[in-house]
Amino acid sequence: MNLFRKFIGYVTSAKTEEEQNHNKNQSKFMPEEELPTDESFMIKFKENGGKFLYCTDEKEMKETFGLILKENNWHEEEVICFDQELQNKLIHFNLNFTDQKEATFFISGCEYLIGNTGALLISSNQIKEKKLADLPNNFIIIARTSQLINSIGEGLSGIKNKSKNRIPTNITTIKTFGEDQENDFLNYGSTSKNLYLLLVEDL
Repeated sequence: MNLFRKFIGYVTSAKTEEEQNHNKNQSKFMPEEELPTDESFMIKFKENGGKFLYCTDEKEMKETFGLILKENNWHEEEVICFDQELQNKLIHFNLNFTDQKEATFFISGCEYLIGNTGALLISSNQIKEKKLADLPNNFIIIARTSQLINSIGEGLSGIKNKSKNRIPTNITTIKTFGEDQENDFLNYGSTSKNLYLLLVEDL
C-alpha cells in the first residue's frame, strides 16, 4: 500500500502533460486502462469532495484525529458515535457523546470502501436505523485498507458472508457530492456530507 503515501493530506492525483497528450492520441475504440482499486478509490473519493488522510497505524490515526478536532475547533463538542469500542479508543479527547442530530459531528467506522465510485458503504452497524439526513453534516470515518473493494456488489456479498446470523439493515452509501441522480436503492435518501476519511494501514 505504498501508493497511499503519495496521497497523504489533500493532494490530488494529476497526470503529466505527456500522459495527457498520449491519451488524446489513443483511439476512442481502445478500452480505458483500469486503475487498481486503491488508486481508483482515492481519486474518486477526492473528486467527490472527501478529505482523505492516510495513517500508518492506530497511533497516527489518533494524532490525525486530534488535528481534525483542532483545525475545526471541535474539542469538547457533542458528537454522535454508536460504536462503544470506538468511543473507548477516543476517550482521552474528552468528547461529549450524544444521540442528538444537533451534535457537531458524527464518527464511525464503515463496512467497505467502494473503489469504482469513491463511496463508503455503511449499514445499521454504524448508523443504527437513522437516515443520513438525521445525522450531523460533519462526518469522520475511520476505516482500514483491508476494507477496500471494487464494487457495491462485492460489498453486499461481503456483508452477507460475515453476517450470516444477523444481516444488518439500513444499508446505504455515503457520497460527498450533491444529491444522487441514480435510482439505485442504495442511494435513496443520500445527502451531501463534509467527510473526513482516516484510512489506517492494516495490510
